[in-house]
Amino acid sequence: MKAWIAFWNILLKDMRSYYLKPPNISWGLLFPLVWITMFFIRSGLGMESLPKLLPGLVALSILFGTTSVLSVTVTFEKKGRSFERLLLAPISLEVLMLAKTSGAILFGTINAFVPIFVAMLLTDLSAVNWAILVPATILIAISSTFLGLFIAVSVKEVFEAQTFSNFFRFPMIFLCGLFFPVKQLPIWLRPVSYMLPLTYGADILHTSINQTSHMPLLLNFSLLTLFCAALFTFSLRNIRNKWII
Repeated sequence: MKAWIAFWNILLKDMRSYYLKPPNISWGLLFPLVWITMFFIRSGLGMESLPKLLPGLVALSILFGTTSVLSVTVTFEKKGRSFERLLLAPISLEVLMLAKTSGAILFGTINAFVPIFVAMLLTDLSAVNWAILVPATILIAISSTFLGLFIAVSVKEVFEAQTFSNFFRFPMIFLCGLFFPVKQLPIWLRPVSYMLPLTYGADILHTSINQTSHMPLLLNFSLLTLFCAALFTFSLRNIRNKWII
């Protein structure tokens, strides 16, 4: 019961202090919208092509909505020593870090459904498989959040967190099959794509929205779950090595 109370209070504190601030909301939503608008203008495509672009818009909304906030906030708390005080809380490290990341997961999931709602007003999404889309969106939010956590506990300064985040995020835009299939990449780049968790999340989104998939659905979900577990495990190991004796 004490662990649950601590979990809930940490989540509420982070939502009030970080995730509901206008700059964070705008960064998580405006960047993907600007990117897609640029793509529309450059290609001259009409609204009938929106479902093809929707997986990329959803994935980018999650990715930038989670990593841009979590990697900076945890780094900021580390610098202000409040992160170390949290580590003294009488709950397990796993519960503590799940509480710290739950706000980002929720924020990223909500971000994802904003472009979906807008697309529903502009085009026909009757072919969308919601039973696949909803869990895929949540799992992508979890993997992106844990990536942000891994970045945050691996650096010391806020600017380092931003730089390290961009090192992962911007290549993902081009390498993860968000806007064109991985098989169209140069053959020497494809192994890099398969090392990125968003590649499997993007393939699930394409399956649920456009019924186009390049890998088995079960494989995508399994590997994305494995990435989540690995990123969370490595993050906890970094925390134990640096702050817990």
